[in-house]
Amino acid sequence: MPRRFFRKLSLKREHVGQRWFLAPFRHLLHDPNLWGIRRRSVVPAFSLGLFVAFMPFPGHILISALLALALRVNIPVAIIASLVSNPLTLAPMYYTSYQLGVLLLGWAPQPVEFEMSIKWVTDTFVNIWQPLLLGCVLLGALSALLGYIVLDLLWRASLADYVAARRKRDRDAD
Repeated sequence: MPRRFFRKLSLKREHVGQRWFLAPFRHLLHDPNLWGIRRRSVVPAFSLGLFVAFMPFPGHILISALLALALRVNIPVAIIASLVSNPLTLAPMYYTSYQLGVLLLGWAPQPVEFEMSIKWVTDTFVNIWQPLLLGCVLLGALSALLGYIVLDLLWRASLADYVAARRKRDRDAD
């Protein structure tokens, strides 16, 4: 089941390699691990995407793709998993990360009101970046670990069901 699900989401490397903006990376995109739907390339890519999704900087898709390329894991799965951080989930993710960082560092939490300006970055973000980054790294690592374990177990269970059904079908045919 996971293989069929991820196969629907996968891209063909021939189509991706023809894009003009990927010309500098074209020679790197021929590795079958980057596009193949195998447990050994999909599960780590999913985990990588979840970790990157928790990081408090922009460009999750690009960073996921570059890290997947460097680690030789499935690029589309890493990109899709990084989309966990979206406008609906960003506030709860970063608030929880900040609270965890404050708790672990033993600091007093500060009221934070976000506004999109340079003044906010220079005044407020400078004071909260350490607990925020600590919480993001810890929650990202935890989500990556849980994602890896859960997807790996689902993949193995699906494979075991497939093998059992195939054996039963083969026995019934004889």
